Amino acid sequence: MNLQDTDFTLFDVPERFAQDRAAIDARWKELQREVHPDRFAAQGAAAQRVAMQWSVRINEAHHRLKDPLRRAAYLCELRGAPIDAERNTAMPARFLHEQIEWREALEEAASVAELDALNDRLERTRSGVLAEVERLLDHEGDAVAAAQQVRALMFLERFASEVEKRFDQLGQ
Repeated sequence: MNLQDTDFTLFDVPERFAQDRAAIDARWKELQREVHPDRFAAQGAAAQRVAMQWSVRINEAHHRLKDPLRRAAYLCELRGAPIDAERNTAMPARFLHEQIEWREALEEAASVAELDALNDRLERTRSGVLAEVERLLDHEGDAVAAAQQVRALMFLERFASEVEKRFDQLGQ
């Protein structure tokens, strides 16, 4: 193992968006067993520190690989299309119009039923964006277009949090 390996190489999985979550989790457990600091107790403090560094690196990779949003952003970055959401807000035009509609719907939602409907719509859109990210990254090799979709997905994640807060405000 090399600390500079990509997460995909480290976990011995294909460098693609579509992944088997169970395989990622199983590999994480294997890797953690291999580098657990207790296994290096007899080798001294320096060996334990290196093992701890490996453990941290493995945990970071696991978090990126298991989360579709983080995995997509990471793949875009590896393929030369960093997300750079702070400075680059490019998203598909159709999606920008939907954002306005969702914000209005959230502001106007006065019942749990209305929020449930908005949440269902949000989940369907999220599923569609994830499918598009997979198509762009795994089949088209278009990391630039995928990066736009990842930025859209980031909006959806933030908006989902706002919907949850609104549920809380309505007493749910």
